[in-house]
Amino acid sequence: MMRFKTLTISVFALALVAADSDAIAVSGEYVSGHGALELWDEAARDNVPVWLRVWLRFLILTFAAGLFFVRSRKEARWAVGGLVGVIATATMSQAWTDIVPLSGFIALLHIVFWSPVLYLLVTRRPFLKDRSLYGAWSGLLTVVILFSFIFDFRDAAIYLDHVFGLGILS
Repeated sequence: MMRFKTLTISVFALALVAADSDAIAVSGEYVSGHGALELWDEAARDNVPVWLRVWLRFLILTFAAGLFFVRSRKEARWAVGGLVGVIATATMSQAWTDIVPLSGFIALLHIVFWSPVLYLLVTRRPFLKDRSLYGAWSGLLTVVILFSFIFDFRDAAIYLDHVFGLGILS
């Protein structure tokens, strides 16, 4: 349990450091799109490829399905909380800070808010123990997060490299 708390605190600390508004450039320098250093705005969401639009809806529905299990399952509470956390943090960062909503920033939020539930799913493995709708959902959510992280880790790394001006990935 201590490792889980340490992981959660570490991931949130990384997000706070990355959210340093002095390091973020103004939005006028970026174009809309789903690349790591492109604006994830309404225009970008309206113009993503069909496969990505389908994937994003599937991802959100998979997380939101956790609402059926929140009363009795810790993993579901973390999943729904993670989805709400990403949406709330992205929305509040736009309203209250100078953070530009680049796709890489959104990817970083995914990592921050979804890592705790992934940790619970992988260590507890309810998808192997519980032959029920909950077991199936927990297995599907595990696959969804892992697949999403394939892209999120790359985009978050590019974003952090850009924000901190390291030039390692450029």
